[in-house]
Amino acid sequence: MSPQNLLDHYDTAQLWATLTDLDMPTAYQRALAVRALRLARGEQPRGYKIGFTNRGIWPRYNVFAPIWGTVYSSTLSFCDGVGAIALQGISQPRIEPEAVFGLRAAPPAGASLEQLFDCIDWVAPGFEIVQSHQPGWKFAAPDAIADGSLHARLLVGSKVPVREIAPNAQALCAALTAATVRLSQDASVVDSGAGAAVLDDPLHALLHFVHELRQCPGAPALQAGDVITTGTWTDAWPVSPGQTWAADFAAPLPRLEVQFS
Repeated sequence: MSPQNLLDHYDTAQLWATLTDLDMPTAYQRALAVRALRLARGEQPRGYKIGFTNRGIWPRYNVFAPIWGTVYSSTLSFCDGVGAIALQGISQPRIEPEAVFGLRAAPPAGASLEQLFDCIDWVAPGFEIVQSHQPGWKFAAPDAIADGSLHARLLVGSKVPVREIAPNAQALCAALTAATVRLSQDASVVDSGAGAAVLDDPLHALLHFVHELRQCPGAPALQAGDVITTGTWTDAWPVSPGQTWAADFAAPLPRLEVQFS
């Protein structure tokens, strides 16, 4: 499937008829070609999403390593704790509660965990709305990568400066490892999870991505102001217009609520 065909399916929410039959490196190049098409029509990159950092869901989706994709100006929004997302145009949408980082500087090549911490401005709760253009969410990892790494929307809640949480990387890792989340739909608890689920903690998930990004030919480097969401703490759950979902995070992350239309 050509980059333009991939973008057409994204724009129309039309399901793919077949798998892409790509390998992982080729899938990333296809996704970068779609990114170029989106930028050419006026969308702007705002950062990245990291997917499948939660090892607990790997067998369920037949993906056994993290993947990544671009977050755009057209897919990113912010709120102070209660937000709204329109689901029109999203293919088989699902919700994921995540920790989101904002960068104040670009990480250096070969960054250590402590160097990465020094580059982070804030952390926030987030809802990533993921999508799949494969019927029934059945795909291989290269298909998911070519499908924008399943990214559809990202809602970021109240930002917490990382230096108000911890003085260094190890302390931040400990705080986020110990944090939990309870995911609810219309006040009924659906799932629960923890920061430890995402490659041991969200900061380690970010470090993994920083190194992986530099290994991908043609991938744009991280820069100050980028927003990176680090992977779901629970399973991904189907959502529909009219529903209200909430993520009650334990400290240091605040609560986040979203209303779907």
